[in-house]
Amino acid sequence: MVLDDIDKKILRLLQENAHYTLKDIANKINLSLTPVHDRVKRLEKEGVIEKYVSILNKKKLGNNLTVYCQVTLTKQTYDTSEGFNQAILEMPEVVECNYVSGNFDYMLKIIIPDMESYHHFHQKKLSTLPEVSLINTVFVISEVKSTTVLPI
Repeated sequence: MVLDDIDKKILRLLQENAHYTLKDIANKINLSLTPVHDRVKRLEKEGVIEKYVSILNKKKLGNNLTVYCQVTLTKQTYDTSEGFNQAILEMPEVVECNYVSGNFDYMLKIIIPDMESYHHFHQKKLSTLPEVSLINTVFVISEVKSTTVLPI
C-alpha cells in the first residue's frame, strides 16, 4: 500500500493522540471531514491502523522494574519454539517477546513490580519451561526513551 503525504499526516496525528476526532484531524491538516473519514477507514481496513489503545503509566500501576531476558532454548526446532511461544503468550508479565538472531534465541521484555516479583517469575515460571536452557537477565537502571510512535 502506498501512503501519500495526507495519509502520513493523519497517521502522525493519530499516533500523537488517538482521541483526536475526525473533525480535529480535518482542521489540523486543512481538509474537509469526508475525505479524512474515508482515509481513516481505508487505513483501518488495510491494517495500517491496527487498533486504538491507551498507554498506561507503569510506575503508577506499581510496575517499577523493567527486565530484559535473553533466552536460549534447549533445541532450535519448530516444536521447541512453538512450545515456548505458547507458554510466553500465557505470561502477562512478558510485554514483548522476539525471536532473534545471535548468541541466544529470544529477547523478552518483562514489566514487573520489583526484584522479589522478578525472582518469583524467574524461578516459578520462566526457568521451569522445559524448552528453556539458559536465561541471561539485564535490569533497566534508567529508561531514556520509550515510545510507541513509529517513524513515518
